[in-house]
Amino acid sequence: MSDTILLHIEAGLARVTFNRPASLNAMDLEMGARWRDVARQVTSDPAVGAVILDAAGPAFCAGGDVVAMSSAVSGSDEIAQMAHVIHEGIRTFVESDKPIVAAVQGAVAGGGLGLMLAADYIVASDRAKFVSKYANIGLTPDLGVSTLLPAAIGQRRALQLLLQDTTIDAATALEWGLVAEVVGADAVASRAAEIAAFWLDGATAAFGQAKRLVRTGAHRPFSTNLDDEAATIGAAFGTDAARARIAAFAAASRKTAATKENS
Repeated sequence: MSDTILLHIEAGLARVTFNRPASLNAMDLEMGARWRDVARQVTSDPAVGAVILDAAGPAFCAGGDVVAMSSAVSGSDEIAQMAHVIHEGIRTFVESDKPIVAAVQGAVAGGGLGLMLAADYIVASDRAKFVSKYANIGLTPDLGVSTLLPAAIGQRRALQLLLQDTTIDAATALEWGLVAEVVGADAVASRAAEIAAFWLDGATAAFGQAKRLVRTGAHRPFSTNLDDEAATIGAAFGTDAARARIAAFAAASRKTAATKENS
């Protein structure tokens, strides 16, 4: 089994770690296939309630390993096929009911932006940098960047990154909405773990379904989304976890009302 992406599952938490630090975690053919396979495994495991996406080494992900790809493939059809493989992994994670937090400790470039944005919540180091670099080497966006990037920061800012040789720092990424939080470099891993623990300690399935509704709803008719919402909340009401939490909420509300009455 490839060690280009590490997977560890314990107590409902799946940790997915990019592990080609010498190549800035850029994806080659083997890593791309591993990414797809890990996505399938994690999202189909009913025991997994939350996912942490992180990376080994100084960079989070430099996108596709264009040097390795240029020497390993013989034509454009093979490049397109490799992209399809990685895209399947991204789509599998994005459309799943598993909430994902990314711990971004370093630089993110090219397709790494799309891989990062497969996560639903992004914690970045104050040292992290974000850059496109596609056009600089004569290539076009892939790995979901043309969809996920404008969805996160808006079309104008996405074009600013894609059409100029612009590198933004963590503070700008936070201001633009590219990341959710910026913390010190030594706190990225612990903060991501806190977020995942919050999901696992709470109504885990409800967080996952909320993520799925938002992610998939962006590309469907409104009427379809409403039907999905109705079915999903109906199913949620039937679970033991929801019944217990609703009962606790009702009891707390009655207690608050009684306190106000007696004050």
